[in-house]
Amino acid sequence: MTQRIETAIDPKIEGRDVIVTRLDAAIDWARKNSCWPMPLGLACCGIELMAVGASRFDIARFGAEVMRFSPRQSDLMIVAGTCVYKMAGAVKRLWDQMAQPKWCIAMGACASTGGMYRSYAVVQGVDHFLPVDVYISGCPPRPEAVLEGLMAIQRKIAQEKALGSMKKDEQNTGLWKPVQGPIIVRGEYAPRFADKEPWS
Repeated sequence: MTQRIETAIDPKIEGRDVIVTRLDAAIDWARKNSCWPMPLGLACCGIELMAVGASRFDIARFGAEVMRFSPRQSDLMIVAGTCVYKMAGAVKRLWDQMAQPKWCIAMGACASTGGMYRSYAVVQGVDHFLPVDVYISGCPPRPEAVLEGLMAIQRKIAQEKALGSMKKDEQNTGLWKPVQGPIIVRGEYAPRFADKEPWS
């Protein structure tokens, strides 16, 4: 008489695809591939941000095509353009209404450093009142640079310990390896001419 022994692995399922991973890695994978940006097109950089969502550059390839204009449904704020002190309070209020975890991109020279506006009315970089994760240089930065900044945010998200930050209710509490300073992305991706400039 043969007796059937129940095992933990069913032989019928054994040949199928199985993924084994850490819960941290699975949560980070889901977070990094589903960033929902909240675009703040404060000036001319907003037009370049719109171009990123168009078919030529297609931000949907990175899972960030869902542009939300509600702070409670967003986790990535993209500040695109010149921020004046009058607008800074509203931007900070929107940032505070976003749920944790949240990240911020300063897009363009004006959002990063105030740009060419050395004026009493212009904030000399949104990092005076927001914790910026990625700076994208350029005036205005090309859409490819915005996509590079998004990929830099995704790399940063992939390094986080998701469960540690959930338990402590803080953002970026545990990174697998510490991020050394801000991430800066070059804003111009135009080809360089080796011989001479085309207009000379």
